[in-house]
Amino acid sequence: MYEYIKGLVTNIMPTYITVEAAGIGYHILVANPYDFEQSDQPIQVYLEQVIRENEHTLYGFTDLDSKRLFEKLLAVSGIGPKSALAILASNDHTGLVRAISEQDIAFLTKFPGIGKKTAQQIILDLQNKLTDLPFYGQTDLNDLPAAMEAQAKGIPNQALADALLALEALGYTKKQLQGIEKKLATQALTDTAAYVSAGLKLLQ
Repeated sequence: MYEYIKGLVTNIMPTYITVEAAGIGYHILVANPYDFEQSDQPIQVYLEQVIRENEHTLYGFTDLDSKRLFEKLLAVSGIGPKSALAILASNDHTGLVRAISEQDIAFLTKFPGIGKKTAQQIILDLQNKLTDLPFYGQTDLNDLPAAMEAQAKGIPNQALADALLALEALGYTKKQLQGIEKKLATQALTDTAAYVSAGLKLLQ
């Protein structure tokens, strides 16, 4: 069983990152790959290994509390690793914990693959089991003039394109993404991680 890995991020794709440690490249599925950056400086990624009959899969997290929340979600009947990652991708862990404690089914059913029955099961299984997770509010996204200037000049928005691929990989449909693409395009953001976060807010 793995606790974490320290190494270099050598590849970032819509559904995973590659972390090289001791000459080995580890394929790690993460909620939002664009939360990570390729750099010549090693980073630490917390890991959860899920073993099934035909595969051994590594799931990665930026911090230990996110990993613990992932583990709690996996304990819910009807929640698999993909659904758990999609829930964590919003980075609004405080909102998630609040929704569970307040039995806010509408909040939970906004996530892909989570219907009313599964939302009720999440509340039933986790309502009194999240008090040990110290999540705090997230920083609001700010407008960035540089992005607006790039859009005005008609520069292709690769960051937005990558974000839409990442959201699709989380389970959102093309129809859902088409519904928010124009709204995202008007936001003055410069990096993919910010577009993913903004997209998740629009989808909820």
